[in-house]
Amino acid sequence: MAGHTDNQIRIEAPFQLVWDITNDVPNWPDLFTEYAATEVVSEDGDTITFRLTMYPDDNGVTWSWVSERTRYYDEKRTHSHRIETGPFEYMNLDWYYEEVEGGVILRWVQDFHMKDTAPVDDEWMVNNINTNSKVQMRVIKDKIEKIHHSKRASDDKVVAIHQCPQDHRRGGTIQTLLSPRTVASTSGFMGGATLAPGEAIAEHYHPYSEEFVFCIRGTLEVDVDDKVVELPAGSAILVPKEKRHRLRNVGGDEVFAVFHLGPLAPRPELGHVDTETREEAAAFAAEILAAREKKAA
Repeated sequence: MAGHTDNQIRIEAPFQLVWDITNDVPNWPDLFTEYAATEVVSEDGDTITFRLTMYPDDNGVTWSWVSERTRYYDEKRTHSHRIETGPFEYMNLDWYYEEVEGGVILRWVQDFHMKDTAPVDDEWMVNNINTNSKVQMRVIKDKIEKIHHSKRASDDKVVAIHQCPQDHRRGGTIQTLLSPRTVASTSGFMGGATLAPGEAIAEHYHPYSEEFVFCIRGTLEVDVDDKVVELPAGSAILVPKEKRHRLRNVGGDEVFAVFHLGPLAPRPELGHVDTETREEAAAFAAEILAAREKKAA
């Protein structure tokens, strides 16, 4: 009897990207979750000989072996076998890449036989490989698709900046144009804010980011903690991180301003903390406007 497994997964990414990433053996520890280290022993054309070292198992044992892998690009497949077989009489592994609409089906076929002295038999190893292959294939799929989507968003950034939805949740009209979601930015995000007379963007603060605000049209008033800063067209302000601030338009003309925040928070939901509601901000701005109109009269 011999062991045989056959597992596959669909990856929503171009063939070349899938091929390049999955055949980058030196960086397999970044692709797989089970490998602690890869050491290249030698390379000869499309054939690479390398040592793989796994993380310690539940018993504290660290497994390591040398394999040889050959790439057959024109055939869209690879063939590997263990040189240091360990508990196996032999271990062969073939990877197949089938291009389909919108992606690639990656298939792993393994044929092996355990030594009589091995602590487990072929049946046990078949079950183990099938279970582990599904886990690792899912990890690889997620990582490659994330890279693909980030690259595609970056390539499409000119289109993306025209397709961002308007956000009215905090008052005014906010459009976040360039961001990790739209263009795969890694250092910050930028957008525009429009405030009609009497509108305000509710008070909030950013635990991780500084905010740069440039007023392009109209006159904006910015409350930073308890300080009021007037920001006429052509001027800008830096709001330090963790500083409460509110943007108000208490003039007679529409205000348009550009904002940029950086660096990014560890997760999007951690980047913005509201300290009042949109309705409270609007009421505050209306109160100021009414007081000024009364004083002018």
